[in-house]
Amino acid sequence: MKQHLNTLFVTTQGAYVGKQGQSVVVRVDDETRLQMPLHNLAGIVCFGQVSCSPALMAACSEAGLTISFLTESGRFQAAVHGFSRGNVLLRREQYRRADDEAATLAVARNFIAAKIANARTVLLRGVRDYPDAPGREDLTRVAARLAACVRQVPGAASLDMLRGIEGESANLYFGVFNHLITAQQADFTLNGRNRRPPLDPVNSLLSFLYAMLAHDARSACEACGLDAAVGFLHRDRPGRPGLALDLMEEFRPFLADRLALSLINRQQVRATGFHATESGGIEMDESTRKTVITAYQQRKQALTTHPFLGEEVSVGLTIHLQARLLARYLRGDLDAYPAFLAK
Repeated sequence: MKQHLNTLFVTTQGAYVGKQGQSVVVRVDDETRLQMPLHNLAGIVCFGQVSCSPALMAACSEAGLTISFLTESGRFQAAVHGFSRGNVLLRREQYRRADDEAATLAVARNFIAAKIANARTVLLRGVRDYPDAPGREDLTRVAARLAACVRQVPGAASLDMLRGIEGESANLYFGVFNHLITAQQADFTLNGRNRRPPLDPVNSLLSFLYAMLAHDARSACEACGLDAAVGFLHRDRPGRPGLALDLMEEFRPFLADRLALSLINRQQVRATGFHATESGGIEMDESTRKTVITAYQQRKQALTTHPFLGEEVSVGLTIHLQARLLARYLRGDLDAYPAFLAK
């Protein structure tokens, strides 16, 4: 919890990731492209046709590192990790809460309230940063409606009602998302939120960032002894890391959405870096993926003040801190889960 380590993203197709001594080695066509100490990593993410050696998988499992395998477009496929090392009593309490409707709702409300509040903050930043933009009135209006949605969350009597509030707020938020795009507007337009596959460059960029965020959230859950598969808002489904998806909700606007907007508005990504697939979806080329991954890693290293702890920490560390705060709540050390509220 006191140290934030980096994640290694491997995007080069045909790459082989192996172990040499206590280091991770990435080879392409028998040529070593990268070598770094294993203890400097918090996880490894492989995109597309990337293979890993059994020795590396074993070493990562023993060290508590997760290796995630994603498609080239960023869709999660599988993960390799070792035995869960958390306190069994913590997990048993997590399972009990997840099976109790009232206890589940109490946690899920905080996830959603923070997600909506952070989405509202993104809109208000747009109003502040671009006061003369033509969509200013729409952004202000939707921000006010999102505030009303936040006030409705405590009154949600069931998960279905809570999901309804979340769905309404998401429609409002993404309905004015294009007003936050101030450059390359002809090439980057959000045509509604869509996925599997994403149908435009903005959705492609968002889905890719969400996939990386999900990996970090899953690692954060496992690192503090929580079961990433058993969530509160996202119910059990084989192969789905429900708790990791819960935890990442509050970080979607703060980390992924804001970064996507920065990449587009600063013209760090271009429309030429996206191409259509046979299925009709839109994917990034390798160069664009590397640009996005680099920007994501840099964003995680930026500093922010944690709203609950009142301490200056790296953005990437906040995900791990939230997982530990959730664990403290489940243990009974906190009266409620203090969700992350961005400024």
